[in-house]
Amino acid sequence: MPEKNRPSGQTSKSASPPPSQRPTWLTWVLRLVLWSFGLLAAGALSLLFVIAVALAVAYPNLPDISEMSEYRPKLPLRVFSSEGVLIGEFGEERRNLSPIDSIPKVMKDAVLAAEDSRFYEHGGVDYKGVMRAALANLNRVKSQGASTISMQVARNVYLSSEKTYTRKIYEILLTFKLEHLLSKDQILEIYLNQIYLGNRAYGFAAASEAYFAKPLKDITIAQAAMLAGLPKAPGANNPVNNPSRARARQLYVIDRMVDAGFITEQQAQEARKEDLHLRDGANPDRLHAEYVAETVRQLMYAQYGDSTYTRGLKVHTSLVAADQEAAYKALRKGIMDYERKQYYRGPEKFVDLPNAPGELDDAVDEALADHPDNGDVLAAVVLKASPKEVQAVRANGEAVQIIGEGLRPAQSGLSDKAQPNIKIRRGAVIRVARTPKDSWEITQLPEVEGAFVAMDPRDGAVKAMVGGFDFGKNKFNHVTQAWRQPGSSFKPFIYSAALEKGFTPATVINDGPLFFDAGTTGGQPWEPKNYGGGFDGPMSMRRALAKSKNMVSIRILQSIGTHYAQDWITRFGFDREKHAAYLPMALGSGSVTPMQMAVGYSTFANGGYRVNPYLVTRVTDHKDRVLVDKQPPLPNETMRAVSARNAFIMSSLLQEVARSGTAANAQRMLKRADLYGKTGTTNDSLDAWFAGFQPTMAAVAWMGYDTPRSLGDKETGGGLSLPIWINYMQSALKGVAVAEVAPPSSGVVNMGGEWYFDEYAPGRGVSSLGVDTSPAPGNEASPGAPAPAAPGPAPEERNRILDLFRN
Repeated sequence: MPEKNRPSGQTSKSASPPPSQRPTWLTWVLRLVLWSFGLLAAGALSLLFVIAVALAVAYPNLPDISEMSEYRPKLPLRVFSSEGVLIGEFGEERRNLSPIDSIPKVMKDAVLAAEDSRFYEHGGVDYKGVMRAALANLNRVKSQGASTISMQVARNVYLSSEKTYTRKIYEILLTFKLEHLLSKDQILEIYLNQIYLGNRAYGFAAASEAYFAKPLKDITIAQAAMLAGLPKAPGANNPVNNPSRARARQLYVIDRMVDAGFITEQQAQEARKEDLHLRDGANPDRLHAEYVAETVRQLMYAQYGDSTYTRGLKVHTSLVAADQEAAYKALRKGIMDYERKQYYRGPEKFVDLPNAPGELDDAVDEALADHPDNGDVLAAVVLKASPKEVQAVRANGEAVQIIGEGLRPAQSGLSDKAQPNIKIRRGAVIRVARTPKDSWEITQLPEVEGAFVAMDPRDGAVKAMVGGFDFGKNKFNHVTQAWRQPGSSFKPFIYSAALEKGFTPATVINDGPLFFDAGTTGGQPWEPKNYGGGFDGPMSMRRALAKSKNMVSIRILQSIGTHYAQDWITRFGFDREKHAAYLPMALGSGSVTPMQMAVGYSTFANGGYRVNPYLVTRVTDHKDRVLVDKQPPLPNETMRAVSARNAFIMSSLLQEVARSGTAANAQRMLKRADLYGKTGTTNDSLDAWFAGFQPTMAAVAWMGYDTPRSLGDKETGGGLSLPIWINYMQSALKGVAVAEVAPPSSGVVNMGGEWYFDEYAPGRGVSSLGVDTSPAPGNEASPGAPAPAAPGPAPEERNRILDLFRN
């Protein structure tokens, strides 16, 4: 029948059969599909409901992130020289807070290319990345992340690093809050300052310093790409610990920068070829001011407590970088020059070396791991040894050959008769150093210690301070903590007291023998001697100080009285209780620190004013707001310790010491007349000193053992400490005009080429002492035993040291 004539309601043969006519299996399939969709829809609605409830509950419980608008991470205490050279950093996290505007574009581009190229386009969450990570995590044991920079900030600041769905949900919620509260630039700024990049460096500014020893503003494309590759795995991608993985990650970042249009292919090619020059961990060229930095740390902690290490304090000091470097090198050279004359104590360790080259390298590395280089005193392992040649290798693989004069310091260890513990043989860990002729010599780490301090006598600014041979080896600061006998370097303060009692530079005093018996002294009999023995008879006080005559100093002190002298020396900053009122005080038997000696000699240099040493000039917070701005007072009459005329005549006497006396090498080597000072050597040569000044710089050098023992029968302050002082002054006074101490406008008179106080001109002062009578036993109390040297401070000494710099 034609279609158009078909009765109403009748269907064609192609129409679906009524349910009664469908196959049973099809009916069940349709039902199953419908039920499945229904269950899925119900499950989805239920899941959405659960998520909604969870979000409603979780969102209000999220951390308050409002403070992120005032981002303030833990920032270390940083200490700088007067020129801004970083000399110390203290804190758990090495970090520099850098505003977004100060971070170079190349660094931001590298980070965006490596971590989140769509950062400025998405709303904080990369949904495609989240789905991709979720699917991967369903099929892989090791999970994947899809964190944007915003999500990393949320996680790093507020959440743990565990990889769970719960933590991811919280991370996403926090990201939404961050994106709502902060601008994109603010979020990126936090990230660039917060992220950990290995080597204790937090943030890219700190990482640039840590890895390349350069400020972030000077970063290159290649360096930026290397740093940008670190956030993913700062340990595994660390260029110091794993250079191959770091290099692969760097190349990936460079490619991503090209793909993102941040750099051209030509720039990329240049970056791939660039030698990065990673910073050496030891960094031998850094400014060595560890003792200064530690002193400043103590000062800051006393003021700010635990927050010292987290609030980003920046402390600027009076230290002059060039002067500090000169002091460090001069002291180490002086100590090592002395060490070359000592007997060889033997290798530091012995190891068994394999013959296979690959195994040998590992054995050398292991042997030297606990014996790192100490500045220019380098560690090496001996490969072959004979009396005529030693071959060794350093930790960096450099071969070392020592022959000729380079073997002389260790001849006893190369002898066939050498004891096993000092015998230099294959497997011995020894110390070597470069000579001025660029050859090698065997040396050893010194046991002797030293100290050097220099300050501006006009205001007390400390320009250089080295508290020992090596801070890592011995953190005890000998400049401020070592109480030692000053020996003859203390005599000028006794002479200064004598000037007030009528003595003059022309007073003739007998350099003749003295004896004090036990009945007179109340102690042990005492028969003082001059250094080297012998007596020269009557001589002027000027000549006696230049030649450091002990008998003359004792006679002077005996004449003016020990209690008077004890009172007088306190004017220079010395402690009365550390200088017993006995005649040995004339020979420096009391106890002083090198810093006290620098203050005392500064008093002569500046015309009689006692200035307090200071290190800290300015303290700022992390936003460079000034917290402390110290302007030391210029010398004024309230600071006067001795009269101008006393300081002038004493300077004249000290100039003679540096011109023709025990320190004559000073003027001879430096070739300038404006040098003043005094050598000092204690009994049995336990301490060697030189203290001196030029009108713009007072400096003190000391050498001795922490546990006092003789430096050697022939060792003196002139032979050990004076060369350190001269080496320092060669650098510190370069370009400084000659400026001798000028006589005061009144109170002194020059007669016959000699200076006198007005009232003690020839015929009115003390003309002679001990010349016409035989030496008689002293009327003073027992000279007593010399005060013991104290290698360490008493418990209360720490506060005294800090007070020294606070005033």
